[in-house]
Parts: sequence; structure tokens; C-alpha cells
Amino acid sequence: MSKALNLPNLLALLRIALAPLMLWFLVDRDSSFFSAWHPSWLDYFAGLIFVIASVTDFFDGFIARSWNQITKLGGILDPLADKMLMLAGFLGLMVIDRASAWAVFLILSREFFITGLRVVAVAEGKNVASTMAGKIKTVIQMVAIGFLIMNWPFATELLWLAVILTIYSGYEYIRDYFKN
Repeated sequence: MSKALNLPNLLALLRIALAPLMLWFLVDRDSSFFSAWHPSWLDYFAGLIFVIASVTDFFDGFIARSWNQITKLGGILDPLADKMLMLAGFLGLMVIDRASAWAVFLILSREFFITGLRVVAVAEGKNVASTMAGKIKTVIQMVAIGFLIMNWPFATELLWLAVILTIYSGYEYIRDYFKN
């Protein structure tokens, strides 16, 4: 196995593959393939896929750091996989009317803007390491998506908490960019 195709990068690739699969369970509920399925089973499968993908997010970073397998490819694949998973989750939930379009718009706008800012920062040789607020934001987004998929109580409140943390962590990135 080449150095670039190490276990952490394979886990990120798995997450990339799982994102559209989860989206399929969320948005194609009326397809003939799912016609005999109860909608709650589609939620269970989408939720299971999301949990598996979320766990790979933890392990790819942990393994990369622990086994000294950090690669440039991993630096691209990991955030791409994260964004694809969040995009699939939020868009799918918006389509089935479980997530506010405004909340999804605010979260995705911040994600696109900060990704662009990070590209500019890297090109300028600036440090763009994740902040603690960014890590907490990601966890709360994942929990909110999980709650929304399962249609559990307080899911909407968690989504709006994720919006607040997403905007705050975006502010931190912007502040740090101009400070450096």
C-alpha cells in the first residue's frame, strides 16, 4: 500500500462513499426501491450510515496522528469527507423537512467561506489549524444531524445551537487569519 493510501486516508474515502448513500436513504423515500419500506427504517439506515461515517472521522484523525501517517492527501481528503457528510446530512434533512433552510444556509455558507479562507491562508503560509470551537462545532453538528435523522426531541434546538457554534467558530478563523 502506498504511503498516501494509508488507513486514515482509506477511512476518509469510506466517509466520502457513505455520504451519498446516506443522502439516498434520506431523499429517495418515494422511489420504487423503497416502496415496501416503512419510513422509520429509512431513518434507521440513514442514521446507522451516519454513525459509521462519523466514527471514521474520529478514527482517521486519531490513527493518522498516533501512527504518524499524516499525508498531504489526508489533509485534502479529511476535510472534504467532513464537508460531504455534513452537506449530505443537512441537504437530505432539509428535503424531508426536518431542518430549517435558514439553518442549513448559514452553516453551509460558513463552511464554504472558511474553506476558501483556509486555502488562501495556506497559500500565504499561515497556520490554519482547527480551533477547539471548530472541533466542538463539528461534534454538535454531528449530534444535531443524528437527532434530526432519528426525529428525536430537541433536534431543532441542537440544530440552532450548531448554527451559533458554527458562526462563532467561523469568527475565530477570521480573527486568527487577520491576527497572523
